[in-house]
Amino acid sequence: MTAPLGEFDLIARYFTRPVRRAVLGVGDDCALLAAPAANEQIAISSDMLVEGRHFLPGADPAALGHKALAVNLSDLAAVGARPHAFTLALALPKADPRWLEGFARGLFALAEAHDIELVGGDTTRGPRNLCITVLGLVPRGQALLRSGARPGDDLWVSGTVGDARLALGHRLGEWTLDAQTQAATFARMDRPEPRVALGLALRGVAQAALDISDGLLADLGHLLRASRVGATVDADACPASAALAAQPLQRRRLCQLAGGDDYELLFTAPPAARNAVAAAAAQAATPVTRIGRIDAEPGLRLIDASGQVLDNVYAGFDHFRTP
Repeated sequence: MTAPLGEFDLIARYFTRPVRRAVLGVGDDCALLAAPAANEQIAISSDMLVEGRHFLPGADPAALGHKALAVNLSDLAAVGARPHAFTLALALPKADPRWLEGFARGLFALAEAHDIELVGGDTTRGPRNLCITVLGLVPRGQALLRSGARPGDDLWVSGTVGDARLALGHRLGEWTLDAQTQAATFARMDRPEPRVALGLALRGVAQAALDISDGLLADLGHLLRASRVGATVDADACPASAALAAQPLQRRRLCQLAGGDDYELLFTAPPAARNAVAAAAAQAATPVTRIGRIDAEPGLRLIDASGQVLDNVYAGFDHFRTP
Protein backbone atom coordinates (compact mmCIF):
# COMPACT_ATOMS: atom_id res chain seq x y z
CA MET A 1 0.00 0.00 0.00
CA THR A 2 1.39 3.40 -0.97
CA ALA A 3 2.06 5.70 1.98
CA PRO A 4 0.01 8.92 1.93
CA LEU A 5 1.80 12.05 0.80
CA GLY A 6 2.90 14.48 3.47
CA GLU A 7 3.01 18.24 2.95
CA PHE A 8 6.72 18.43 2.21
CA ASP A 9 6.72 15.31 0.03
CA LEU A 10 3.88 16.87 -1.95
CA ILE A 11 5.82 20.11 -2.47
CA ALA A 12 9.04 18.31 -3.38
CA ARG A 13 7.39 15.92 -5.84
CA TYR A 14 5.03 18.27 -7.69
CA PHE A 15 6.12 21.86 -7.19
CA THR A 16 9.89 22.02 -6.75
CA ARG A 17 11.61 23.06 -9.96
CA PRO A 18 15.07 24.56 -10.59
CA VAL A 19 14.94 28.37 -10.71
CA ARG A 20 16.98 30.43 -13.16
CA ARG A 21 16.32 34.03 -12.14
CA ALA A 22 15.57 33.69 -8.43
CA VAL A 23 18.48 33.61 -6.01
CA LEU A 24 16.58 31.03 -3.94
CA GLY A 25 13.35 29.25 -4.83
CA VAL A 26 11.03 26.65 -3.23
CA GLY A 27 12.21 24.95 -0.04
CA ASP A 28 13.27 27.67 2.40
CA ASP A 29 11.32 30.03 4.63
CA CYS A 30 11.43 32.74 1.94
CA ALA A 31 12.30 32.92 -1.71
CA LEU A 32 15.05 35.36 -2.62
CA LEU A 33 14.74 37.46 -5.77
CA ALA A 34 17.36 39.79 -7.15
CA ALA A 35 16.31 43.44 -6.97
CA PRO A 36 14.99 44.85 -10.26
CA ALA A 37 16.99 47.29 -12.29
CA ALA A 38 16.88 50.92 -11.14
CA ASN A 39 14.57 51.85 -14.03
CA GLU A 40 12.04 49.07 -13.30
CA GLN A 41 9.09 48.68 -10.95
CA ILE A 42 7.62 45.46 -9.53
CA ALA A 43 4.00 44.67 -10.38
CA ILE A 44 2.27 42.33 -7.90
CA SER A 45 -1.18 40.73 -8.04
CA SER A 46 -3.00 37.89 -6.28
CA ASP A 47 -6.07 35.91 -7.33
CA MET A 48 -7.68 32.86 -5.81
CA LEU A 49 -9.95 30.22 -7.30
CA VAL A 50 -12.34 28.59 -4.82
CA GLU A 51 -14.12 25.31 -5.57
CA GLY A 52 -17.86 25.85 -5.80
CA ARG A 53 -17.41 29.56 -6.43
CA HIS A 54 -14.98 29.86 -9.32
CA PHE A 55 -15.00 26.28 -10.59
CA LEU A 56 -17.23 23.26 -10.23
CA PRO A 57 -16.30 20.14 -8.24
CA GLY A 58 -14.72 17.56 -10.50
CA ALA A 59 -13.11 20.13 -12.81
CA ASP A 60 -10.13 18.91 -14.83
CA PRO A 61 -7.03 19.51 -12.65
CA ALA A 62 -4.78 20.32 -15.63
CA ALA A 63 -7.22 23.01 -16.75
CA LEU A 64 -7.33 24.34 -13.17
CA GLY A 65 -3.55 24.57 -13.08
CA HIS A 66 -3.61 26.52 -16.33
CA LYS A 67 -6.42 28.82 -15.26
CA ALA A 68 -5.08 29.53 -11.77
CA LEU A 69 -1.94 31.01 -13.31
CA ALA A 70 -3.65 32.47 -16.39
CA VAL A 71 -5.96 34.76 -14.40
CA ASN A 72 -2.94 36.20 -12.60
CA LEU A 73 -0.89 36.60 -15.77
CA SER A 74 -3.87 38.51 -17.16
CA ASP A 75 -3.44 41.07 -14.37
CA LEU A 76 0.20 41.53 -15.37
CA ALA A 77 -0.90 41.94 -18.98
CA ALA A 78 -3.35 44.66 -17.97
CA VAL A 79 -0.56 46.83 -16.57
CA GLY A 80 1.95 45.98 -19.28
CA ALA A 81 4.28 44.02 -16.98
CA ARG A 82 6.65 41.26 -18.01
CA PRO A 83 6.05 38.05 -15.96
CA HIS A 84 8.90 37.24 -13.57
CA ALA A 85 7.97 34.91 -10.68
CA PHE A 86 4.99 33.53 -8.77
CA THR A 87 4.00 31.82 -5.52
CA LEU A 88 1.29 29.21 -4.97
CA ALA A 89 -0.86 28.69 -1.88
CA LEU A 90 -2.85 25.48 -2.19
CA ALA A 91 -5.57 24.10 0.10
CA LEU A 92 -6.67 20.54 -0.70
CA PRO A 93 -9.16 18.14 0.94
CA LYS A 94 -6.56 15.38 0.44
CA ALA A 95 -3.22 14.81 -1.28
CA ASP A 96 -4.39 12.96 -4.40
CA PRO A 97 -1.37 12.14 -6.63
CA ARG A 98 -3.46 11.91 -9.81
CA TRP A 99 -5.04 15.34 -9.18
CA LEU A 100 -1.69 16.89 -8.23
CA GLU A 101 0.05 15.53 -11.32
CA GLY A 102 -2.59 17.00 -13.61
CA PHE A 103 -2.67 20.33 -11.80
CA ALA A 104 1.12 20.68 -11.88
CA ARG A 105 1.22 19.74 -15.56
CA GLY A 106 -1.27 22.47 -16.51
CA LEU A 107 0.37 25.02 -14.21
CA PHE A 108 3.93 24.54 -15.44
CA ALA A 109 3.02 24.30 -19.12
CA LEU A 110 1.63 27.84 -18.98
CA ALA A 111 4.47 29.03 -16.72
CA GLU A 112 7.06 27.85 -19.23
CA ALA A 113 5.15 29.43 -22.11
CA HIS A 114 5.38 32.82 -20.35
CA ASP A 115 8.86 32.34 -18.84
CA ILE A 116 7.70 32.74 -15.24
CA GLU A 117 8.95 30.54 -12.40
CA LEU A 118 7.45 29.24 -9.16
CA VAL A 119 9.53 30.44 -6.19
CA GLY A 120 7.49 29.55 -3.10
CA GLY A 121 4.12 29.23 -1.40
CA ASP A 122 2.24 27.02 1.03
CA THR A 123 0.01 23.94 1.21
CA THR A 124 -2.60 22.88 3.75
CA ARG A 125 -5.59 20.59 4.18
CA GLY A 126 -8.97 22.24 3.63
CA PRO A 127 -11.66 23.01 1.03
CA ARG A 128 -10.03 23.22 -2.40
CA ASN A 129 -8.64 26.73 -2.86
CA LEU A 130 -5.95 27.81 -5.33
CA CYS A 131 -4.22 31.13 -4.67
CA ILE A 132 -1.40 32.50 -6.80
CA THR A 133 0.59 35.70 -6.37
CA VAL A 134 2.47 36.90 -9.45
CA LEU A 135 5.33 39.35 -9.72
CA GLY A 136 6.16 41.17 -12.94
CA LEU A 137 8.51 43.91 -14.04
CA VAL A 138 7.59 47.10 -15.86
CA PRO A 139 9.73 50.11 -16.80
CA ARG A 140 9.35 52.89 -14.26
CA GLY A 141 6.44 55.17 -15.14
CA GLN A 142 5.23 53.00 -18.04
CA ALA A 143 2.64 50.82 -16.28
CA LEU A 144 -0.85 50.92 -17.79
CA LEU A 145 -3.35 52.09 -15.14
CA ARG A 146 -7.12 52.27 -14.84
CA SER A 147 -6.91 55.99 -14.13
CA GLY A 148 -5.46 57.20 -17.44
CA ALA A 149 -8.55 57.39 -19.70
CA ARG A 150 -9.31 60.81 -21.19
CA PRO A 151 -12.45 62.21 -22.89
CA GLY A 152 -12.29 61.53 -26.61
CA ASP A 153 -10.29 58.30 -26.25
CA ASP A 154 -11.32 55.28 -28.29
CA LEU A 155 -12.40 52.26 -26.26
CA TRP A 156 -10.91 48.96 -27.45
CA VAL A 157 -11.20 45.29 -26.50
CA SER A 158 -8.94 42.40 -27.48
CA GLY A 159 -9.99 39.06 -28.93
CA THR A 160 -13.64 38.10 -28.52
CA VAL A 161 -15.82 38.27 -25.42
CA GLY A 162 -18.69 36.19 -24.07
CA ASP A 163 -17.67 32.59 -24.78
CA ALA A 164 -16.89 31.75 -21.15
CA ARG A 165 -20.33 32.95 -20.02
CA LEU A 166 -21.96 30.97 -22.82
CA ALA A 167 -20.17 27.84 -21.63
CA LEU A 168 -21.13 28.51 -18.01
CA GLY A 169 -24.78 28.89 -18.98
CA HIS A 170 -24.71 25.40 -20.47
CA ARG A 171 -23.05 23.95 -17.38
CA LEU A 172 -25.62 25.62 -15.12
CA GLY A 173 -28.54 24.43 -17.27
CA GLU A 174 -29.61 27.90 -18.43
CA TRP A 175 -29.47 26.76 -22.06
CA THR A 176 -28.24 23.80 -24.09
CA LEU A 177 -25.34 23.97 -26.54
CA ASP A 178 -24.51 21.47 -29.26
CA ALA A 179 -21.31 19.43 -28.98
CA GLN A 180 -19.31 21.63 -31.35
CA THR A 181 -20.25 24.82 -29.49
CA GLN A 182 -19.49 23.17 -26.17
CA ALA A 183 -16.00 22.23 -27.33
CA ALA A 184 -15.26 25.74 -28.57
CA THR A 185 -16.60 27.63 -25.58
CA PHE A 186 -15.48 25.28 -22.80
CA ALA A 187 -11.90 25.75 -24.00
CA ARG A 188 -12.27 29.52 -23.60
CA MET A 189 -13.73 29.14 -20.11
CA ASP A 190 -11.34 26.48 -18.80
CA ARG A 191 -8.09 27.58 -20.45
CA PRO A 192 -8.11 31.35 -21.01
CA GLU A 193 -5.08 32.83 -22.75
CA PRO A 194 -3.69 35.87 -20.93
CA ARG A 195 -2.87 38.72 -23.33
CA VAL A 196 0.63 39.33 -22.00
CA ALA A 197 2.18 40.10 -25.40
CA LEU A 198 -0.52 42.67 -26.15
CA GLY A 199 -0.10 44.34 -22.76
CA LEU A 200 3.62 44.75 -23.40
CA ALA A 201 3.01 46.09 -26.92
CA LEU A 202 0.48 48.66 -25.63
CA ARG A 203 2.93 50.37 -23.29
CA GLY A 204 3.28 53.94 -24.51
CA VAL A 205 0.21 53.55 -26.75
CA ALA A 206 -2.78 52.92 -24.46
CA GLN A 207 -3.92 55.54 -21.95
CA ALA A 208 -5.68 53.16 -19.56
CA ALA A 209 -6.29 49.42 -19.37
CA LEU A 210 -7.66 46.56 -17.29
CA ASP A 211 -8.57 42.93 -17.90
CA ILE A 212 -12.11 41.58 -18.18
CA SER A 213 -12.81 39.14 -15.37
CA ASP A 214 -16.20 40.15 -13.92
CA GLY A 215 -17.90 41.26 -17.17
CA LEU A 216 -17.13 43.88 -19.81
CA LEU A 217 -19.48 46.59 -18.51
CA ALA A 218 -18.74 45.88 -14.84
CA ASP A 219 -15.00 46.10 -15.40
CA LEU A 220 -15.37 49.15 -17.61
CA GLY A 221 -17.16 50.77 -14.67
CA HIS A 222 -13.99 50.34 -12.58
CA LEU A 223 -11.96 52.13 -15.25
CA LEU A 224 -14.48 54.96 -15.58
CA ARG A 225 -14.54 55.56 -11.84
CA ALA A 226 -10.75 55.53 -11.59
CA SER A 227 -10.44 57.96 -14.52
CA ARG A 228 -13.47 60.07 -13.51
CA VAL A 229 -14.97 59.91 -16.99
CA GLY A 230 -17.94 58.32 -18.76
CA ALA A 231 -18.28 56.16 -21.87
CA THR A 232 -20.55 55.24 -24.76
CA VAL A 233 -20.41 51.57 -25.78
CA ASP A 234 -21.79 50.09 -29.00
CA ALA A 235 -23.16 46.71 -27.90
CA ASP A 236 -23.23 45.45 -31.48
CA ALA A 237 -19.57 46.32 -32.05
CA CYS A 238 -18.39 43.93 -29.33
CA PRO A 239 -16.45 41.11 -31.03
CA ALA A 240 -18.01 37.64 -30.86
CA SER A 241 -16.73 34.21 -31.83
CA ALA A 242 -18.63 32.28 -34.49
CA ALA A 243 -20.13 30.14 -31.71
CA LEU A 244 -21.50 33.14 -29.83
CA ALA A 245 -22.58 35.03 -32.96
CA ALA A 246 -24.90 32.12 -33.76
CA GLN A 247 -26.82 32.55 -30.47
CA PRO A 248 -30.02 34.60 -30.04
CA LEU A 249 -29.34 38.35 -29.76
CA GLN A 250 -30.33 38.76 -26.11
CA ARG A 251 -28.23 35.78 -25.04
CA ARG A 252 -25.26 37.10 -26.99
CA ARG A 253 -25.56 40.53 -25.39
CA LEU A 254 -25.87 39.02 -21.93
CA CYS A 255 -22.74 36.90 -22.43
CA GLN A 256 -20.69 39.70 -23.96
CA LEU A 257 -21.69 42.57 -21.69
CA ALA A 258 -22.24 40.86 -18.33
CA GLY A 259 -20.30 37.61 -18.69
CA GLY A 260 -17.02 37.21 -16.85
CA ASP A 261 -13.95 35.00 -17.23
CA ASP A 262 -12.98 36.45 -20.62
CA TYR A 263 -9.53 37.72 -19.54
CA GLU A 264 -9.31 39.95 -22.57
CA LEU A 265 -7.87 43.46 -22.30
CA LEU A 266 -10.13 46.52 -22.30
CA PHE A 267 -8.17 49.68 -23.00
CA THR A 268 -8.38 53.26 -24.22
CA ALA A 269 -6.19 55.23 -26.61
CA PRO A 270 -6.50 58.58 -28.42
CA PRO A 271 -7.95 58.46 -31.96
CA ALA A 272 -4.57 59.66 -33.24
CA ALA A 273 -3.07 56.39 -31.96
CA ARG A 274 -5.24 54.07 -34.07
CA ASN A 275 -2.34 53.08 -36.31
CA ALA A 276 -0.17 52.47 -33.25
CA VAL A 277 -2.91 50.31 -31.71
CA ALA A 278 -3.13 48.31 -34.94
CA ALA A 279 0.66 47.87 -34.93
CA ALA A 280 0.62 46.69 -31.30
CA ALA A 281 -2.13 44.20 -32.09
CA ALA A 282 -0.19 42.88 -35.08
CA GLN A 283 2.99 42.61 -33.01
CA ALA A 284 1.12 40.59 -30.38
CA ALA A 285 -0.80 38.55 -33.00
CA THR A 286 -4.00 39.50 -31.14
CA PRO A 287 -7.00 41.12 -32.83
CA VAL A 288 -8.49 44.24 -31.24
CA THR A 289 -11.84 45.94 -31.87
CA ARG A 290 -12.98 49.51 -31.24
CA ILE A 291 -16.27 49.34 -29.32
CA GLY A 292 -16.91 52.88 -28.12
CA ARG A 293 -15.50 56.11 -26.80
CA ILE A 294 -14.67 57.81 -23.53
CA ASP A 295 -16.89 60.79 -22.66
CA ALA A 296 -16.41 63.77 -20.36
CA GLU A 297 -19.96 63.27 -19.07
CA PRO A 298 -20.00 60.71 -16.23
CA GLY A 299 -21.95 57.49 -16.62
CA LEU A 300 -22.13 54.61 -19.07
CA ARG A 301 -24.31 54.84 -22.17
CA LEU A 302 -25.13 51.72 -24.16
CA ILE A 303 -26.23 51.92 -27.81
CA ASP A 304 -26.81 49.53 -30.70
CA ALA A 305 -25.37 49.70 -34.22
CA SER A 306 -27.99 52.25 -35.30
CA GLY A 307 -27.24 54.53 -32.35
CA GLN A 308 -30.43 53.59 -30.50
CA VAL A 309 -30.00 53.83 -26.73
CA LEU A 310 -30.32 50.48 -24.92
CA ASP A 311 -31.26 49.86 -21.31
CA ASN A 312 -28.21 48.81 -19.32
CA VAL A 313 -29.46 45.80 -17.38
CA TYR A 314 -26.19 43.88 -17.63
CA ALA A 315 -24.79 43.49 -14.12
CA GLY A 316 -21.45 41.71 -13.91
CA PHE A 317 -20.13 39.29 -11.32
CA ASP A 318 -19.64 40.46 -7.73
CA HIS A 319 -18.10 38.05 -5.21
CA PHE A 320 -20.39 39.16 -2.38
CA ARG A 321 -23.55 40.11 -4.28
CA THR A 322 -23.76 37.39 -6.94
CA PRO A 323 -25.48 34.26 -5.57
